[in-house]
Amino acid sequence: MNSNVIFYGLAKIFQGSFLFFEFIQNKFNYFLIILGFFGLFYWLRWQKRFNEQAENNPDQIK
Repeated sequence: MNSNVIFYGLAKIFQGSFLFFEFIQNKFNYFLIILGFFGLFYWLRWQKRFNEQAENNPDQIK
């Protein structure tokens, strides 16, 4: 048994695991971008509510 058998065996294992990444491709990146936009709009909606509360409260230090 020489080192070629070991290295080719490892190569076959890693090559099989890379098929998973080839299947996913950029879907994960697109998901993160969409999630970021939803988070942005959610945060902006809350910020608008906080600004309206601040305008309606005269006792608040600005």
